[in-house]
Amino acid sequence: MSTVDSATLLLDGPWQHRFVAANGARFHVAVAGPDERDAPLVVLLHGVPEFWWAWRQQIPVLADAGYRVAAMDVRGTGGSDKPPQGYDVPTLTNDVAGVIRSLGASEAVVVGSGTGGEIAWAMGALHPDVTSAVAALAAPHPLDVRANPLASLRARGLRRLTAVQLPSAPERAMTQGDLVDRLLTEWGGGAAWADAETREVYRGAARVPFAAHSQLEQLRWLLRSVPRLDGRRYAAALEGATPRPALQIHGGRDGLRPAARATLTRATAAKVASAYRYELLPAAGHFPAEQAPDHVNDVLLDWLATVTA
Repeated sequence: MSTVDSATLLLDGPWQHRFVAANGARFHVAVAGPDERDAPLVVLLHGVPEFWWAWRQQIPVLADAGYRVAAMDVRGTGGSDKPPQGYDVPTLTNDVAGVIRSLGASEAVVVGSGTGGEIAWAMGALHPDVTSAVAALAAPHPLDVRANPLASLRARGLRRLTAVQLPSAPERAMTQGDLVDRLLTEWGGGAAWADAETREVYRGAARVPFAAHSQLEQLRWLLRSVPRLDGRRYAAALEGATPRPALQIHGGRDGLRPAARATLTRATAAKVASAYRYELLPAAGHFPAEQAPDHVNDVLLDWLATVTA
C-alpha cells in the first residue's frame, strides 16, 4: 500500500490553508470567514480517525455567519507536524492554545469531536485564558469517564480501544488493512454512512507517514495514563476548571459512547459549565458533524450566538 503525501489532504473548498507555529511545532489550519481580528474565532478539532476535513460542512456555514473559523489538524494528523511524542491531552491543549495566539486572537470558542472533544473539554481547565466557551461532540467529559470508565464505553468500543493498545499491529491495520473503515462503521453506529469517496479520503489520511501511529498514540494515552502520575495530574487539573459556557452534542447511535452516559453529571457540570446545553441527535453516531451536518450547524449557530454576543 503506497503512502500519501500530506499535501494531498489540502483539499479545495471555500477556505484557505495556512500553517502556523505553536508550541514548538507547525500546524495546518483551514481558515475561513472575516479577516477582522475582532470577529469571534471558532477553533474546530477533529477526532480519530479524521483530520480537519471532518468539518467541511461546518466551515462555510460558520464563516457565512460572521465567525473566523479555523479547522485544525491536531498534532500528528493531516498537514500538521508529526513528532514522535506529545500525544497526551495536556500537550495537545498547549498546541491549541498556541494556535489561537498565532492566529492573532486573545481567545476562541473551542469545538471538538471525539478525541477532539476531550481536548476541547480540557481547554477550559488547562487554558481558560484563551477559551471563551467549549462545545464537545461525541465526547463525555473526561471526569465522568474516569469516574466510571466501563459505563462510559460500549462493550464493542471497549474491545476496540483495548486492541489498539498493542504495538505495531494496529498501525498496520490502519495503513494496510481495513481498520479505518471499521472505526467509521462501528463508531458511526453500524450504518455505512460514509460514501466510497469519504472512506478513501480517510484511508489516505491514515497512510500519511507517521499519521496512523500518532492517532493511535492519542487513544493509547487516554487509557494508559489513568493509573499513572501524569494521568492523575491531568484529572486534578480538570477538577480545578474555570467554568465556561458548554455545549454537548451526542449521537443516539454512537457506537463508542452510549448516549445514556454522555450528559454531564451534576457534580461535573457544577465544576466546568457556567451554562450548559445538551443536544441529542438520535440518528447520528460518533461523527455527528458529518452524519447530521444540518442539525449540528443549526445547534452550533444558535449556541454561538449566545456565547459570542
